[in-house]
Amino acid sequence: MAELKQELEKALEELKKEAKQRKFDQSVDFIINLQKFDVKKSNLNVFVSVPHKIKEKRIAGFLEATNNVVDTIIPEDFKKYTDKKVLKNLVNRYDFFVAQASIMPKVATTFGRVLGPTGKMPSPQLGIVANADEKIINELKNKINHSIKIKLKEPSIKVSIGKQSMKNEDLAENAITVYNAVLKEMPRDKENFKNVEIKFTMTKPKKIKLR
Repeated sequence: MAELKQELEKALEELKKEAKQRKFDQSVDFIINLQKFDVKKSNLNVFVSVPHKIKEKRIAGFLEATNNVVDTIIPEDFKKYTDKKVLKNLVNRYDFFVAQASIMPKVATTFGRVLGPTGKMPSPQLGIVANADEKIINELKNKINHSIKIKLKEPSIKVSIGKQSMKNEDLAENAITVYNAVLKEMPRDKENFKNVEIKFTMTKPKKIKLR
């Protein structure tokens, strides 16, 4: 892993030189290209907890009572979202939704048709809580801000691991955490990895060879 970290940091340094003329803080994408892997037969749907926060995600909660930690939608407000346009606006406004287990059936009925296809439906893996006191929601919020969702639809995984302004070392550590989490799910271990790449929003990818 030390070699991979070194290679990633070197590639990031080169990308930062290329990206100097850009006036915004670009996202950093980590790409794992797979081989000898049947996407249709093998399901990969995991949350990876990375050591360094990627960004402050916009989070909303379907909760029984108003909560000061996240924007809250209580059951009394659900009827507002029968209008498809209002519902779509809500879904576009937030990166992530959490829910209290007790009202999850109502959430599924009211919001499922739009949240489901966008991949934002509250999940038992990360997003459904029994109790919604501020401490629990705060802990969940912190966990979400350090998490990356990986859902495999094609033999190439592309995830955002941070921003250009972050330290190269921190970005490399996030990338390696994702790398190890995906490797653990592979039926043929490293044989399923063709190569990895890293890029910024506006740059071409830098290929990292795997030894």
